Amino acid sequence: MGGVTPASLAPILLVLGDEELLATRAVTEAVEKARAADPEVDVREYQAGSLTVGEIAEMLSPSLFGGRRLLILRAGQDARKDLATALLAYAKNPDPDVQLLVLHLGAAKGKAFADGLRAAGATVVPAAKLKGHRDRVAFVRDEIRRAGGKCTDDAAEALIAAVGNDLRELAAACSQLIADTDGRISADTVSRYYRGRVEVTGFTVADATMVGDVPAALEALRWALHVGVDPVPIADALADGVRTVARVASAGRGNPYQLASSLGMPPWKVERAQRQGRGWTPEGLVRAMQVAAECNAAVKGGSDDRAYALERAVFSVAAARQGSVR
Repeated sequence: MGGVTPASLAPILLVLGDEELLATRAVTEAVEKARAADPEVDVREYQAGSLTVGEIAEMLSPSLFGGRRLLILRAGQDARKDLATALLAYAKNPDPDVQLLVLHLGAAKGKAFADGLRAAGATVVPAAKLKGHRDRVAFVRDEIRRAGGKCTDDAAEALIAAVGNDLRELAAACSQLIADTDGRISADTVSRYYRGRVEVTGFTVADATMVGDVPAALEALRWALHVGVDPVPIADALADGVRTVARVASAGRGNPYQLASSLGMPPWKVERAQRQGRGWTPEGLVRAMQVAAECNAAVKGGSDDRAYALERAVFSVAAARQGSVR
């Protein structure tokens, strides 16, 4: 953080989005920069929904004792209209000794407030959930790069397959890989490092289920649960497997590389889905999607026996592939 001066700090920061990891990281970095500029900075946090205009005026008024302040306003989308109006008025002429950081989920609620802060010149820090696979690949590569390493696309793909889509877990995995290797991360590096874990992810269960290999699917499922893999990502992986095969099947036959761009998937995933799709009928896939949805509801809805719900889903999806109904 060397070279950070009070003048280099953005007077208004708008952290926009609903990805908790990115929002938390933005706050942490803002606090670190503020303390690097002034070790005595006064850092205060507030909830926008419970603040009054009088309190905000007191927060933003010049301090009798001087010194810098960093005011963190959480859940900015919950700010009442009078509070938002007062903050937008302040944003047009902010105090040079105060840095205001507003966290906002970025949805429709409170949109006028977020738009107003942006229009007033706030520095926007994106913190939206990463919805696309390519975004997560880019996230992994950037995490490795931030830590001083290098990572290929296929290594990032392998890490996502091993760890899952949760950004916190991916960030932790990237840190661990950098700490335990020379920093040059390839698909082989990930495979060696996560071999034991890859064998027991939900994707292993889903892959075996989609090709009708019930014994392998059940063995992988029971081992995954035995070593402590959470049932939720297993149910998610099963649902993702069914959806992916259905999407690729509906796109018709074709070169995986050509289909990849139109489907927004990596070619390897299209190719795998094409292999898994052999033997499936459209009616069978519809039934499998219903099964996956029921399984997700049971697992995420607090079913008394989530392991049983997953086992039943494996049998039912495999049965749907065979054209029967269980």
